[in-house]
Amino acid sequence: MANEQAARLRQTEFPEAFAPGARQAIETCLRVEADEKVTLIHDRVTETIAASLAEALDRVGCRWNAFLLEDMAPRPLVEMPAAVLTDMETSDVSIFAVTVQRNELKSRMQMTDVVNRRRMRHAHMVNITPEIMCQGMRADYARVDRLSQRVMERVTRARRIRATTAAGTAIVAELNPEYRWLKTSGIISRDKWGNLPGGECFTTPGEVNGRFVVDGVVGDWLCARYGLLADAPLTIEIAENRVVSCTSANRELEADFRAYIATDENSNRVGEFAIGTNVGVERVIGNILQDEKFPGIHIAFGNPYGEHTGAPWTSGTHIDVVGLGFNIWVESEAGEEQMMREGRFLIEG
Repeated sequence: MANEQAARLRQTEFPEAFAPGARQAIETCLRVEADEKVTLIHDRVTETIAASLAEALDRVGCRWNAFLLEDMAPRPLVEMPAAVLTDMETSDVSIFAVTVQRNELKSRMQMTDVVNRRRMRHAHMVNITPEIMCQGMRADYARVDRLSQRVMERVTRARRIRATTAAGTAIVAELNPEYRWLKTSGIISRDKWGNLPGGECFTTPGEVNGRFVVDGVVGDWLCARYGLLADAPLTIEIAENRVVSCTSANRELEADFRAYIATDENSNRVGEFAIGTNVGVERVIGNILQDEKFPGIHIAFGNPYGEHTGAPWTSGTHIDVVGLGFNIWVESEAGEEQMMREGRFLIEG
């Protein structure tokens, strides 16, 4: 079936505008070599994007198999199809370019379990769209990587980060020196799989307190449902790393978010504290895959990716929230440095 799908993708026409982003994904971000094997996973919505990735893989000359999820299992996925996981066991690289549906996180975790165990280079292109292929995937990833490294130099020495926005965000993150920071700048290695488009530095915080105003977007399946939140932000009060209240003029959004973070005992716990570094992204578009890379801070409640950060707890959920227009200060033993002012980095040179 995989070879049949590969043949189908080779016959699928795609907009030429996708080609630069697809080639950058394969050649720059994943650095696929001719002697490697790749597993390409997609769905019907992303078929033309998958076709552009297939063309880029053929340019490299590597072996690859493709899997169309709707051919293999009903959606939403309860489990990742066994054939996909089996193929990944003999691949060096995997690509997940899929428009996800509600309650599919378990299947994605099954996939990333294989990635983590085998230390594969994996591009996580969840909810990739034509707009992102022509925007975020065309960023200058060498520049993004340089900026990300400057951020890493500061945050890995930090003991505290505080941030504010004009919309009302005022948070303080106390950092745990036992938890690792990771750079996912779009240059993907065996050490940590990454989203594409890339551009962030993240850790599991020791403790976050304060108010976070989500005037950008909220993640997982809520992103597709609610889009941009500028007209009806979600305000989240956080104490000792837990959500203590959340309010929005959009009552449906508020109810859905409350239900999501009540899924398990750690679904309301801050598992990720991140700084977006993709300066090629000029605005939020209502898609968490790209918007969480927008320069500024985003946090996520739930799974802390402990296999990478070192956090000893877990959750079956993970939902990102993105704010806009940040001022960021980093405090270390050397003192306090302002790293961002009104959404603009002060450390890029």
